[in-house]
Amino acid sequence: MSGLHVSYGTDAPSRRAVLRGLDLVVGQGELVALLGPNGSGKTTLLRAIAGTVPRDAGRVALFGMDLDAWSRVALARRVAVLPQSLVLPDGFRVAEIVEMGRAPHATRWFGSSAEDADAVERALADADALDLAERHADELSGGERQRVLVAMALAQQPELLLLDEPTLHLDIAHQASLLATVARLRARRGLTVIAVLHDLNLASAHAPRVAVLGAGRVVADGEPASVLRPGLVRDIFGVVVDEARTADGRRFLVPHASHEARNEPSRPADGISG
Repeated sequence: MSGLHVSYGTDAPSRRAVLRGLDLVVGQGELVALLGPNGSGKTTLLRAIAGTVPRDAGRVALFGMDLDAWSRVALARRVAVLPQSLVLPDGFRVAEIVEMGRAPHATRWFGSSAEDADAVERALADADALDLAERHADELSGGERQRVLVAMALAQQPELLLLDEPTLHLDIAHQASLLATVARLRARRGLTVIAVLHDLNLASAHAPRVAVLGAGRVVADGEPASVLRPGLVRDIFGVVVDEARTADGRRFLVPHASHEARNEPSRPADGISG
């Protein structure tokens, strides 16, 4: 992505810029966490990559080809998106829900092929959801639902997986479990993963690379230990933090209990949620 500009609004006076000349390059097989305050453009960036929001300017290229050159079906076979608010349909077994992810590969009007069945079984296994296959959506916990959604995305057999706050509404144990699953999938399937996250410490623990957005641009990009420094966290997120280490040497950030000396984080003036 280069020089990416995205605005929302129906006419010129009301249009509000969300992405402002954003540049980002993600290599095949990378796992990148997108971080930033609300309104910094994270969700909009995922939508721009997926081609679901129009661009004012700039270029998005996927797999060496301009995004605009891809057909919707061809793109859906290689890119899977897990948005924030996707709801599992009631009345279906988990295996049937996961099979819905095979839609881009459909070659017949009804029924499924042996290839579909194999893809569904593998997706369930890779998402640690094989034991849920015969259960119904309304019987699942929040953590189980997220695993099923990941399995449905994997059933597309994508090369690029876009995750928008996949740990939303999960407790800390399920957050860590889901991100560990995503990291394993990246290694096992050779997936490229771009995930919007809010927890800086979770991102540091599970993502080899983080890109921090502020006011619609990438303001820092690299390994978590070198990017997520107290100064940047203060300037971009408006929070004063200290660095600390666990007994085994892992680094994490601790907010000041007093919340003292806060600066306003960098964000668009219009306050559009990113």
